[in-house]
Amino acid sequence: MPIVLITGAATGIGRLTAETLAAAGHTVYATMRDPEGRDAAAAAELAALARDTGRDLRVAALDVTSQASADDAVRHILADAGGLDAVVHNAGHLYLGYVEAFTDDDLARLLDVNTVGAHRVNRAVLPYLRQNRSGTLVYVGSTILVTTPPFLGPYVASKAAFDALAVVTSYEVSQFGIETSIVMPGAITQGTQHFANASKATDERVAAQYAALDPLVERTHDAHEQLFAPGTTADPRDVAEEIRRILSLPAGDKPFRSVVDAARAGADHVMAFSDLTREAFVRRLGFAETLELKR
Repeated sequence: MPIVLITGAATGIGRLTAETLAAAGHTVYATMRDPEGRDAAAAAELAALARDTGRDLRVAALDVTSQASADDAVRHILADAGGLDAVVHNAGHLYLGYVEAFTDDDLARLLDVNTVGAHRVNRAVLPYLRQNRSGTLVYVGSTILVTTPPFLGPYVASKAAFDALAVVTSYEVSQFGIETSIVMPGAITQGTQHFANASKATDERVAAQYAALDPLVERTHDAHEQLFAPGTTADPRDVAEEIRRILSLPAGDKPFRSVVDAARAGADHVMAFSDLTREAFVRRLGFAETLELKR
């Protein structure tokens, strides 16, 4: 079974994906920023789960904001497991508030975590995957780059950049036998701590000038919850299960993009047309081979 590295596995989708893949028989490295400090409780819980179930679920330190940390984590996994087959890029953070009130440092910090972090991990793992001429990069993106709701501006921008980086990277790595799958969860209000742990803008002076809109911001979570039909909930386990399904597929059969959206916002239709348009343009450029997995 594949050996899988998952970033941001302390909570939410990352945590559930680690548990789901381990239950399916994968060797899973559930990485998190600080397993001996702020993430110690999560690390202990995953270790206990592995011990109690006999599943091959291992915890490792990986801070996606540090290239050295990403490099060290990959070196550790390769030495410990003897290989690596797939990476699930899941680490991310949410900002909630008024775009103008987020400073340039705020925005740069979020892009560093949500976008550049995946690039750092790729730079750490791709030399090995390219040498092996195999592997899978799974990106946990978001339908938010299509729906673009209010008061989540920096997060929308970071996920759009994350998606674009995944796409352009896929052209190049496909020529070394490395597949790309972008999984796009829709709005999820249960089972994660995204809204509860969302950061606010640091320019409080500017934020105060938008005070008339505060009631709208305060009901952002509830606004997303009412998207679902009665009796329907957005379960993050559905995302974890989709990642499991994708990794179970043979090389060359994995979907480039998969939308998991209980809100049925229509992002699947938009992205299908967008990808067809993009692929047609790439072919017109004469780069059709970058759209196919070279084995």
